[in-house]
Amino acid sequence: MRILLVEDNEAIIMGLEYLLSQEGYQMQTARTVLQAMEFLGREPWDLVLLDIALPDGDGLTLCKKVRQDGQTPVIFLTAKDEEDDVVQGLELGAEDYIIKPFRNRELVSRIKRVLRRSGKGSKILWCGDLSLNTETGKVRRGTVEISLTKLEYKILYNMMSCPGKLFTRDEILADIWDISGNFVNDNTLSVTMKRLREKIGDSESRLIQTVRGMGYRLER
Repeated sequence: MRILLVEDNEAIIMGLEYLLSQEGYQMQTARTVLQAMEFLGREPWDLVLLDIALPDGDGLTLCKKVRQDGQTPVIFLTAKDEEDDVVQGLELGAEDYIIKPFRNRELVSRIKRVLRRSGKGSKILWCGDLSLNTETGKVRRGTVEISLTKLEYKILYNMMSCPGKLFTRDEILADIWDISGNFVNDNTLSVTMKRLREKIGDSESRLIQTVRGMGYRLER
């Protein structure tokens, strides 16, 4: 997934470069409207993150141009929080409007939601240095490939698709009980979760957390 950031604040640029690279996105930065137009005219992008106040113009005009020329989704990322600005941005066709200062996890979640809605969702799910390629079925921790059973893969896929969501034991059982062609009981789930944690190097339960009496939750 390739994201064009149109932003002139160096601190924000550096922070987003690190954040989005950790999520597996490729990011290019344009610091002016003119530079953004050059990037947009030269190659396709999966998403544009757009500030409104720029040195040589405003992001609202640029958003209008982006929407006229194609279907590239736009998210405004700006300090301008007046209702008129928000309404105008959304009416110009932006998929979302996020006000600075923003929270990193919320921004990433909104980016993923917009990409999914636009049909550009990433084929690779990430949680720190743990990755799951939904196209090849390969799971890696860093550069090390991890071999999982069908049950382990299904559980991990579900949790990495919805990080932070609490999955009850009943939900997990209902989803996986027939995948192996055998009945999966509560004890089998406990054993499967234990083995999954061992394989992904999560013996201290920092990624997959147990919510006592309820289920499991994957934390970033």
